[in-house]
Amino acid sequence: ASSSFPSYMPPPPPPICLPFGLGRSKSRRRLSWSSSGTAQDHNIHHQPYSPSSTMNDEAESLTFHSDSERYDEIPLSMPSFHGTDSKGKPRLNRSNTMTGTKKSTSSSKFGYGWGIGRKNKLKEAEAEADMLETEESQTNLPLYEPPTSPPTRSNTKASHVSKSSQRSRDSPRSQHSVRIQESPKPSDSPNLTRGDSQRSYASQASHASHATHVSHASRATQSSHGTRSSHRSQRSTAQTASAPGTPKPRPPLHASDSSSTLVGSALERKINEVDSIREDVDTTERLEDLRRHMATHKLDYYIIPGEDAHGSEFVAESDQRRHYISGFYGSAGHAIVTMNSAYLFTDARYWTQAQEQLDRNWTLVKCLTIIPAGVSAATKLVKVREWIKNEPPSIPSYSKAPATPEQMQDGTLITSLSCIAYLLNLRGSDIPHNPLFHSYLYVGLDQAVLFLDHDKTTVETGEYLKNLGVEIREYGDVWNWMRKREWGRGKILISPQTSYAISLMLTHYRFTVAPSFIEKVMALKNETELEGLRRAYQRDGAAFVKFLAWLEGKLQDGYDITEYEAASRLTEMRRSGKNFMGIAYKSISASGPNAALSHYTPRKRTARFIDRETPYLNDSGGQYRDGTCDTTRTVHFGRPSQEQCEAYTRVLQGHIAIDSAVFPEGTSGIQLDVLARKALWRDGLNYNHGTGHGFGSFLTVHEGPHSFGNNVPLEPGHVITNEPGFYNEGKWGIRIESALAVKRVRTRGEFNGNIWLGFERLTCVPIQTRMVKESMLTKEEKAWLKEHNQRCYEKLSNLLKDDKRALKWLKREAERGIGLAEGLGGLHIEWD
Repeated sequence: ASSSFPSYMPPPPPPICLPFGLGRSKSRRRLSWSSSGTAQDHNIHHQPYSPSSTMNDEAESLTFHSDSERYDEIPLSMPSFHGTDSKGKPRLNRSNTMTGTKKSTSSSKFGYGWGIGRKNKLKEAEAEADMLETEESQTNLPLYEPPTSPPTRSNTKASHVSKSSQRSRDSPRSQHSVRIQESPKPSDSPNLTRGDSQRSYASQASHASHATHVSHASRATQSSHGTRSSHRSQRSTAQTASAPGTPKPRPPLHASDSSSTLVGSALERKINEVDSIREDVDTTERLEDLRRHMATHKLDYYIIPGEDAHGSEFVAESDQRRHYISGFYGSAGHAIVTMNSAYLFTDARYWTQAQEQLDRNWTLVKCLTIIPAGVSAATKLVKVREWIKNEPPSIPSYSKAPATPEQMQDGTLITSLSCIAYLLNLRGSDIPHNPLFHSYLYVGLDQAVLFLDHDKTTVETGEYLKNLGVEIREYGDVWNWMRKREWGRGKILISPQTSYAISLMLTHYRFTVAPSFIEKVMALKNETELEGLRRAYQRDGAAFVKFLAWLEGKLQDGYDITEYEAASRLTEMRRSGKNFMGIAYKSISASGPNAALSHYTPRKRTARFIDRETPYLNDSGGQYRDGTCDTTRTVHFGRPSQEQCEAYTRVLQGHIAIDSAVFPEGTSGIQLDVLARKALWRDGLNYNHGTGHGFGSFLTVHEGPHSFGNNVPLEPGHVITNEPGFYNEGKWGIRIESALAVKRVRTRGEFNGNIWLGFERLTCVPIQTRMVKESMLTKEEKAWLKEHNQRCYEKLSNLLKDDKRALKWLKREAERGIGLAEGLGGLHIEWD
């Protein structure tokens, strides 16, 4: 942890690295994985990591006994002192079994490495006296003894811990240091327990109870009190526990232990998160069983959609039928099974993923999918009933007779969960990441019925619906209601997305298919909803900036952060924001080749470490009471290659072109789509997904009917994402996404009057300029980029006033130049 210190107090001395050696003087070394230019070895590469320990990899560098920044705190467990110096003071010997240590930047004359400080000389003297009294009874730490037999592995997935232990054996620095045996004898550690059967075997490799403070100790060893308690720590605890007023020390900080970046309930949520194992399924038996049922019912084809009965984009576990039959767990696609073949249809976002997850029984059909992308409920219901009245009766074209009651439109049956939530101004929690609830809603000219599980309603909710004139019935009663035709004699309006089962129950005599009126009005945000989205995007942007500042700082300090941990950290930062209700979708946190998968989601046990050679892509968003957020930023933590800079600049140019577009009324999103691709096409590049989609106001992250992929005209009040990208398959990927709101703009010519439209940018997250090639940008594009980053600083600085690190990072991004400046001799200079 870093902080500022008063001018009268020296900086804290470096933490002590245990175990203690035999007094031999050794040269200092830096962290093994430091990105600093002064590292001794510039060709160091990350060692392979264990998929089973990506979230809790043990220390690659130092283990700190205390992360306290207070000079008046004395740890419960003090280091041992061996001998005295020329002045009679106890002498502290240091040694290290690890591959390196951090260089000390402070004088060693203040304290003994524990932050005691000059203000507490009395406490320091008492602590030293206690140490001297017990020095004779101290037990020296044992030296490493080579095993008599070759080491054996209990798990072939070796973690960083065992790799670091092997490196320390080869280092002359650790000749007199305590080592970790790879295959300890059972008698050496009788209290060692195994907490995770899939964890690296390094957790079984604690040498003995004496090796308490070895920084490569496994998490399982750290959680075992029997193994943690050496004779020395027991005595120190007994001595300090008796002292009145002694403050309790903070938990130890491990320099490369990912669990050190989250604390309290946030850490508990991350550790206890259930990470289901996705098995590689052989679908032969499942397909054979399905085909037997098809033969029984004389079916030639069987279609398995990815949606549930309500047409939801995100479905509950119990509704993932396509995943069960095919093994493909992407969020978009349909399966078709015949008596002899099986096909999966999905768009370009999932081609690579589908090829990995489908077995030999399936054929992947590569297709392009168009991504669709403050009013009271009583007022909304009135508008729906007016729409029903205005819908013409279903009269055959050849009939000249007046409409009969059976041909009139009596009401509409709504099956879309987002439309029901919007219409009633209610939110639920039945669908992950979406504030929706399972239900059907019938709205008639003189009645309304909500089919919902009664146990999901409270007294207040029931009273609220009763005041709206909405009757509540059980969720399953909708089928009896349709079968008995309880709505009346006329017809029911249903949308084209309504399930086929409902149309069969109604029969074609009892329904009329019409475009969803609710979906259309839901997409047009009123001023109250737009203002809520502006506030939500500012809070979400502040959390994003905190995250990027934290991540950059950790990587520069030599920490290894996994994609999964980075996503978890950003979620925790969002959680502290006002009105936060959850994440809007599974976060896309990707580095290296994973970023080339446009919809990649990291998993706890298989996530990669974020590297410094390729771009890092984060596509995520929060659900807030006043808006749904969706933001993507791609950043680089090292020195980008020429290829990466050129691709990033082309993507940025497309992003700016969409953001700056001015167009007349009646223009559809697909007519603007070319603006995002023009710069990429110039270099023969492209991306195989939509340029943008609509999103909700505390609803779903994908909302229609408008998008940049269809012919629906854009109107003032529409909100839409702007997300061009480029994906170098198997290497890296780039995407920049911001949220836009369609608005009216004033032009100089005003041809045909006030019909011109443009965009208002809602997203407030800076765009990194490190990968931008300034020579490729026009004057207008340079001005846009600088104005955007400066605008982010102006809007977010007040929200970040209590986070000095984030505020400093934000100010730097707003003021820095574009790209890497070329200095004398061809050297490139970073703008910091």
